[in-house]
Amino acid sequence: MAYERKLDLESLYVATELASTKPLTATDPRLAWREAGLPYFACNFALRQRFGRRVQKVSLDAGFTCPNVDGTVAVGGCTFCDNRSFSPSRRLPRAGIRGQIDQSIARMRMRYRNCRDFLAYFQPATNTYAPVERLRTVYEEALSHPQVVGLVIGTRPDCVPKEVLDLLQELSNAIDNSRDRAPSHSDGRGRRQTGTYVSVEFGMQTMHDRSLDWMNRGHHHDAMIDAVARSRGRRFEIGAHAILGLPGESHADMMATAGELGRLGVDAVKIHNLYCVKNTPLADQVARGEVRLMERAEYVRTVVDFIELLSPTIIVDRISGDAPPDYFIGPSWCLDKPAVKAAVLEEFGKRGSWQGMRWL
Repeated sequence: MAYERKLDLESLYVATELASTKPLTATDPRLAWREAGLPYFACNFALRQRFGRRVQKVSLDAGFTCPNVDGTVAVGGCTFCDNRSFSPSRRLPRAGIRGQIDQSIARMRMRYRNCRDFLAYFQPATNTYAPVERLRTVYEEALSHPQVVGLVIGTRPDCVPKEVLDLLQELSNAIDNSRDRAPSHSDGRGRRQTGTYVSVEFGMQTMHDRSLDWMNRGHHHDAMIDAVARSRGRRFEIGAHAILGLPGESHADMMATAGELGRLGVDAVKIHNLYCVKNTPLADQVARGEVRLMERAEYVRTVVDFIELLSPTIIVDRISGDAPPDYFIGPSWCLDKPAVKAAVLEEFGKRGSWQGMRWL
């Protein structure tokens, strides 16, 4: 098993420490979200900082698989996962990359009529798990679309060999002057950036190896530490996914994962509750009463606790998750994402708190 390989954790922790411990000041551009009256560094705010206008993600399916599906490190995939449940692009007949972009933009314009710029989001499965030339082909095809201003690539931390990281760095350094794109923008940290926006989302999920074993990931947390260490300084944004409410994790365990995100120095995090979809091992475990899914009030308190412990410079890309009703089992409350967001904002208001308030 690939996850039996252990790395030198002490040296990796040193390698991934933040470059500066200078205290943040009220005028630090990384705290502009606070000046705007927000309780956390929301993704939409960060994208407006970066591009100066609304930018939306469009989900793409390049037809990749995962190493814990094809038998490389495990079989059966993640315990909770049916890719169709969280990715619109995997629920539809698959067109080519540009065709998918056109289809997604058409749907997006029904909701965001004034949005003309989009991020190509390679979402389902492991989107760096292929030969590098195939990756280059699909990434560059997406970037060739006149309304695409950047890439978001979902992947696993054990699937980013050096040649893939080199490609991502090359793409993030590239400047395309052939279309109406802003050649320079703020990165939200007070620096001006040139080149293509590239964000890599690593499926960290948790820092606890026993939970990674439960979900059949086929790797341990040392893979995440290693991936971040090797990604640092390559110009692309480093993101992470975190799941709250995993079976066997205490409140302290979840807060430890929040602290680890800050220590790793990731640029962004997607947070959601553990939810259950059909035709997964998790569905069977929930049916047998072996796994309890969080209630909304408990989740709201937990996610606010979690965000309070994050560094104030980490972009919060998402605060809850859901799935289409045809695939969904529970908990039912997470289907109403606006209500969840309103409850989270209300909890921040009651506490008078904000992201980073308890960051150490």
